[in-house]
Amino acid sequence: MGAIQRNGYTFDVEYSVMLQKAAVHVYKNGVFIKEMPFKFTGMDPDPEKVEEVVNAFFDGQ
Repeated sequence: MGAIQRNGYTFDVEYSVMLQKAAVHVYKNGVFIKEMPFKFTGMDPDPEKVEEVVNAFFDGQ
């Protein structure tokens, strides 16, 4: 799962299969802005869930 570029921000997904936890890390110009954690099931987070988290970032601004 690669980074997502949108509106000048970079969204990088990190996750642990063992813990079933993930987070989208938000960066702007290489500077960390925010961590947005969420839970998932299976071997990796659902791409649709990742999109929801990214969209929630913009909804919260």
